[in-house]
Amino acid sequence: MMDTPSAPHRLNLLHSVLCAVNLGVIMLDGERRIVLWNSWMARHSGLGHEQVIGADFFSVCPGLRGGRVDAAIQQALYNNFPSLLSQTLNKAPFELYANPAAAARNERVQQAVEITPIAVEGAPRHCLIQINDVSIAVGREKLLREQAMVLRSQTFSDGLTGIANRRHFDVAMEKEHRRAKRGGTPLSLLMIDIDHFKAYNDHYGHQKGDQCLIQVAAALAGMLKRPCDLMARYGGEEFAMILPETDVEQATLMAEAIRARTQELAIPHERNNSEAKLITVSIGIATQKVDAAVDIEALIGAADRALYNAKRAGRNRIVARLPD
Repeated sequence: MMDTPSAPHRLNLLHSVLCAVNLGVIMLDGERRIVLWNSWMARHSGLGHEQVIGADFFSVCPGLRGGRVDAAIQQALYNNFPSLLSQTLNKAPFELYANPAAAARNERVQQAVEITPIAVEGAPRHCLIQINDVSIAVGREKLLREQAMVLRSQTFSDGLTGIANRRHFDVAMEKEHRRAKRGGTPLSLLMIDIDHFKAYNDHYGHQKGDQCLIQVAAALAGMLKRPCDLMARYGGEEFAMILPETDVEQATLMAEAIRARTQELAIPHERNNSEAKLITVSIGIATQKVDAAVDIEALIGAADRALYNAKRAGRNRIVARLPD
């Protein structure tokens, strides 16, 4: 017949187990004195058992007084109510560090804290505090968020110029078109094309052509003044600009500013038929009036036809056209 371990032996065994587990374990008595402080806590706090056992919890952890941990301890001791602290709202309440170097940088381990009331026979209720190091999980979530942001950026940004791409344009156009119809406001669309760009590429090479696209895109995107305005690469050397709450007169002023700004870049273009021999743009404008809502295809089609007319008329100019 096996011998039953004695009570002291069972207590020693329990204490050994609690000290061996890979999480912080603190036990408080009814007066909030520390009666258990396991090895994990000693290792990560720098405070040994002999420094904390019997001490008031808030004399050892004064920074926690009056906060969420304090409230949870009171709930456990006096109301027999357990608490699981939100890691999002309480990222690192305890001064715990992975190593001395992290402590020197004041980089606490990220923590998930659980506070549980414990009934003790013949004694006032105790409180168990469990602390899990969730730094790896938090780091993984942060990395996933960053990767998601990069992916979203890649999904909605043109890889060459860095401005919005065609997909971003389509999403924004749908949104602003709905908003214009709902609010009864005008919506203008500018289609912008670099004049004789194929000839530029053939003469200067594709690397220079890419540099030209990047330079023009950056200059024109820098002219946007409102968060709702959008400059996108529509395809090849063609760009599109969405201007919500903008009538045809205002859109024409913006188009003229774009045309002038492009010439100010002074990018040489020997194959341009213009007298200046510089990179220039042609611009087509289409505006949806407040009292004449049209679908998106009609608005884009009108802007395309206006751009075509501007190129036929000699390029480096602006043509506005109402949607059919």
